[in-house]
Amino acid sequence: MAEVIRMPRMSDTMEEGVIVGWLKNEGDDIEPGDILAEVETDKATMELESYWEGKLLHIAIKEGPVPVDAVVAVVGEEGEDYKALLESEGQVSSDKKEDSGEDSTAEKEKPEQSAEKEEKKESEKPAAPTPSDDDRTKASPLARKMASDKGIDLSLISGSGDGGRIIKRDVEKAIESGVKTPAPSSAISIQSGEDQTIRLSQMRKIIGKRLSESKYTSPHFYLTVEVDMDNAIAARKSLNAGDEDVRISFNDIVIKAVAMALRKHPYVNASIDDEKITLHGDINIGVAVAVDEGLMVPVIHHADYKSLSQIKAEIGDLARRARDRKLKPEEMQGNTFTISNLGMFGIDEFTAIINPPDACILAVGTINTKPVVKNGQIVVGNTMKITMSCDHRVVDGAVGAQFMQTLQDYLENPMKMLR
Repeated sequence: MAEVIRMPRMSDTMEEGVIVGWLKNEGDDIEPGDILAEVETDKATMELESYWEGKLLHIAIKEGPVPVDAVVAVVGEEGEDYKALLESEGQVSSDKKEDSGEDSTAEKEKPEQSAEKEEKKESEKPAAPTPSDDDRTKASPLARKMASDKGIDLSLISGSGDGGRIIKRDVEKAIESGVKTPAPSSAISIQSGEDQTIRLSQMRKIIGKRLSESKYTSPHFYLTVEVDMDNAIAARKSLNAGDEDVRISFNDIVIKAVAMALRKHPYVNASIDDEKITLHGDINIGVAVAVDEGLMVPVIHHADYKSLSQIKAEIGDLARRARDRKLKPEEMQGNTFTISNLGMFGIDEFTAIINPPDACILAVGTINTKPVVKNGQIVVGNTMKITMSCDHRVVDGAVGAQFMQTLQDYLENPMKMLR
């Protein structure tokens, strides 16, 4: 008996998926475990797996957006009639549409032909004369010729004839006084550019929806600290000395420091819904990764228990697969705090929008070398600004400030993270 294949919900926030392409064709034999198509969700490009056995009788949607639970294909035995099944699902097969003559070519051509006729009529109309400045100025024919020969703008001459009309003696007077038409400015040849329209991807739609809800639902406030990074620079140099395989980055150090600080400040490692605040027992750090379509946030679970080298290896693997859109749903879920680092792009300081359901997000800027005061002396130092966006429904100013003090202490004294 024929069965329909529906668009599955491949992530917790997925409302529709975009079929990128089919790996099976109509008439192909399929078995459980076969990959039927590639589907772009709000978080990754995933594979539509078969749980059925039989012939792929019909593909309802070749490519494009499909709502969750909508019919995408029909599987059954060879030669089986599936059209009644589609009609019961509120769909009509493409064959039936063609037979019914819907969207006939003749009907489509009517408005196009009408538009062409209108355009032709407009092009055949004589162009209305555009009066020049000289035409609008009252002047005798002789005065006009004299002014043209001498390169004089009539609008610069006051007429002494009837009604202010410019006559011969007015032009002669202007010639004597040295009136000239201003030289035209050099013309610049500008070629108009073409607008480009880009269809919103599922990821971009969800990013816009979720962050808009976050910005206008969560009462944001911001806390900024400038961190002395001299000790962190020295520690990183020591950790990487003689080891070419694992190169610890400043981002790895920030992730570890955040995880250690969250253990001491549970209200920052929290989330909120309409009725309750949840203080999470695990510390799972979401790390924002830029991809072509927008932003993905893979999660490092139990980050407080992992070493710097483990964090380095894990974030490297997650970021690489995020850019390839190959992350699994569970690798993008469960975050309790998020870090967005734009320091590698040279950004000094910025504020980030909270990534729901987290209560906070940390924005990390670049390390700047500049004059600083140490022990009463002006010396060359290295500083980095970090800004935490807080949901005031969960985190009060004092709680957020205490967390930032702890985080600053870990970053300025990284050896404390080894205790």
